[in-house]
Amino acid sequence: MSVLVHAVDQPHTAPFRMPDRFLHEVTFFMSMTGADGIPKLPAREYWVRLSDSRRFLDDGCVRIVSALDSDQQAEMELTEEQEAWLEWMVRHNIEHIRLE
Repeated sequence: MSVLVHAVDQPHTAPFRMPDRFLHEVTFFMSMTGADGIPKLPAREYWVRLSDSRRFLDDGCVRIVSALDSDQQAEMELTEEQEAWLEWMVRHNIEHIRLE
């Protein structure tokens, strides 16, 4: 099985296929609702700022904050699939996605 990532803000763009585990991993990349005018979104829709996508690609990793201690961060190296997805996001100027 796999997950299709649809570009809500670029509907002419073909969906991008990701492994099932991306249903959980997407939360590492998403921007928080309410921050910088990011709207509340329906279930399975996410906002990933274009500037963040570029930074994740440049850094080659994503920083994850511990739910138990906000001072603790871990760096998770991007997988090949995550890197390809972020490149797709940047290439097509996508910020608003829906997972199917």
